[in-house]
Amino acid sequence: MHYESEMMSLGYNPEWSEGSVKPPIFLTSTFVFKTAEEGKRFFEIAYEKAKLNSEEKMGLIYSRINNPNMEILEERLAFLEKSEDAAAFESGMSAISTTMLAYLKPGDVLLYGNPIYGGTHHFITKFLKEFGVEIMPFSSSSKNDEILSKLKNKSIGNKVKMIYFETPANPTNTLFDLESIKDLKQSLFKLYKKEVISVIDNTYLGPIWQKPLLFNVDLVCYSATKFLNGHSDVIAGCVMGSKKAVSPVKTLRTFLGGMIAPYTAWLLTRSLETLSLRMKKQEENAKKVVSYLLEHSSVKKVLYPGIKSMGKSQTEIYKRQCLGSGALISFEVGGGEQSAFKILNNLKMIKLAVSLGSNESLAQHPFSMTHSDVPNKIKKSIGINEGLIRLSVGIENYEDIINDLKQAFNK
Repeated sequence: MHYESEMMSLGYNPEWSEGSVKPPIFLTSTFVFKTAEEGKRFFEIAYEKAKLNSEEKMGLIYSRINNPNMEILEERLAFLEKSEDAAAFESGMSAISTTMLAYLKPGDVLLYGNPIYGGTHHFITKFLKEFGVEIMPFSSSSKNDEILSKLKNKSIGNKVKMIYFETPANPTNTLFDLESIKDLKQSLFKLYKKEVISVIDNTYLGPIWQKPLLFNVDLVCYSATKFLNGHSDVIAGCVMGSKKAVSPVKTLRTFLGGMIAPYTAWLLTRSLETLSLRMKKQEENAKKVVSYLLEHSSVKKVLYPGIKSMGKSQTEIYKRQCLGSGALISFEVGGGEQSAFKILNNLKMIKLAVSLGSNESLAQHPFSMTHSDVPNKIKKSIGINEGLIRLSVGIENYEDIINDLKQAFNK
């Protein structure tokens, strides 16, 4: 069936819960074994001392390891991403940091795309760097030859373990070329005979408008707080990919304890049922808002995937790898922070708040808010300046969204 239909029942049978149409919330810390032998076997599987045979099914042990709500959610997430496996977390940063820690150790090199979400940037440039991981940024315009040459000059090419990036990037909507990332990974393997894992943050467009696994990306990360949930009432994250790629992440999750809680998993499972409807409506609204902003005399620049003003290279990448443009718009106004703040302070219906992807429209100031920890010099070099506003378009009537912007501009 299509994903809209599968989200209604995948991974759950009403017979398991007294005929309940929806899965109940399994608020339990531990589960009863039928026999001691069964408990022994489940732990052997959980700790990878043995593998399931074709006639076995893994049982429930303890909610830090597995829980029915988490398993139902992960099955649906994997179906949406067309991946073999999924791991659900209590936050997007938990998903990202656990993924990085599962694969990186002191002495390894991490290539990361700039710009990225401010929290991820802090974790990479502060924690991982102090942890002993060497980091090297690259931009969407960086050519693979340039990256390889820089690695060679630093004598660190043989230490590259991970390529991490967001596309579209937060908050500039810059697209990284998935084909180019695949070629870079292959070139590194040919040169140094070492496997490099590629990881993408697919929060902005996935899983409806972008399918990174089709481009041989190894792991796909999400802040599930955003579009996957879409109601501003859940903090969650997830990672999808092959069983082999996800396995180290799930193993480390067990011991770091970042697994998603049953109630959070239940809420997120509920939200996936309307994901397609919400994202399509949000994109429809966003395109109308973009048309308005492109014609406004106070707007210096509009950043939105697929529009001509993003440049020829960006529009070509968009056509190759994106199925839609999403609902995130960044636009720059003249007058810097003072003008941007006046607009934000005069919004009435659109909420002045960070986060994105929710039913309600949200606007914020990346330079001083979500990316405040990024050094100013770096922010300006990658297009994050004082006049930039990020707008997450909701499912309200598009005329009301535009009218709210109009009255804020007028003031």
